[in-house]
Amino acid sequence: MNNKILDILKNTEGYISGEEIGEKLGVSRTAVWKAISKLKKEGYNIEAVNNRGYHIIDDVDIINEKEIQDAIHTEILGKKIIFKDTVTSTNDVIKYIAEKGEKEGTVAVSEIQTAGRGRMGRKWESERGDGLWFSILLRPDIDPRKAPMLTLLAGLCVCRAARRVTGLDVSIKWPNDVIINDKKICGILTEMSTEIQKINYVVVGIGINVNTENFPEELSDVATSLKKEAGKDFSRKELLNEVLKDFEMYYNKYVKYGDFSIFTEEYEKMCNTIGRDINVIGRETYPAKAVGINESGELIVERENGTREIVFSGEVSVRRR
Repeated sequence: MNNKILDILKNTEGYISGEEIGEKLGVSRTAVWKAISKLKKEGYNIEAVNNRGYHIIDDVDIINEKEIQDAIHTEILGKKIIFKDTVTSTNDVIKYIAEKGEKEGTVAVSEIQTAGRGRMGRKWESERGDGLWFSILLRPDIDPRKAPMLTLLAGLCVCRAARRVTGLDVSIKWPNDVIINDKKICGILTEMSTEIQKINYVVVGIGINVNTENFPEELSDVATSLKKEAGKDFSRKELLNEVLKDFEMYYNKYVKYGDFSIFTEEYEKMCNTIGRDINVIGRETYPAKAVGINESGELIVERENGTREIVFSGEVSVRRR
């Protein structure tokens, strides 16, 4: 009944009485009052005025299963939403249901992750009400060796979506960190289960600092949020919808053609790393210049002696002048 009352409130201009809501749903005014009291506790901003009734002020960015499903406009990705207030990580949720045979496209969303993970095993901070933490279940019929490029596609789609929603100059730090002014707003962690020549499933986990205002001291110089950069709040539901729409389109193209080269030009335009002096950090750390991306999404670098090499793992850092 709570969801039906929400729909009535959202689709009513001005106020509507508890009696009228009750008549629409075939319940008492007391039942309506109890349901609205519960919705208020969940965070909905509902005004109650004597002799006028109830009115919802839709200025609260509430995340729950209904709110997300109402906001998503895709064909496959996000058609099934699993929302949990607190989890170890949304990747853990998706991996568990994937092993149980859950279908492709299911998305897990959470308000809080107690053990969120980034690349290289790093911890990812996840606070209530500030960010967008979600994971997508995929079952692509592609060579397992091509699955890592899905991480780059996810980064590209987050970058595209964030630019549209915020108007900010969002870019990518190779391979898949999404940044603004060289500070990170998004991390992506892809995990998969494979056999010799078959992918069982892929989990793409995405964490975006949307309305985060405060960061731990050790992260303040390297992390930021969309709100900090723009000076205003953004709807997490809108951003989720935009990311999923783009990723669905790009994912379908990638599975169809099995070739990252169709995205290389756009990726390079959005990649903040290209054309800059960097340090390649791996078994050997050395200075180089990032000159491009190849058809496999690997970074092409030029050493100081003029030789070119392919970087397919490890990390790069931009050298400050």
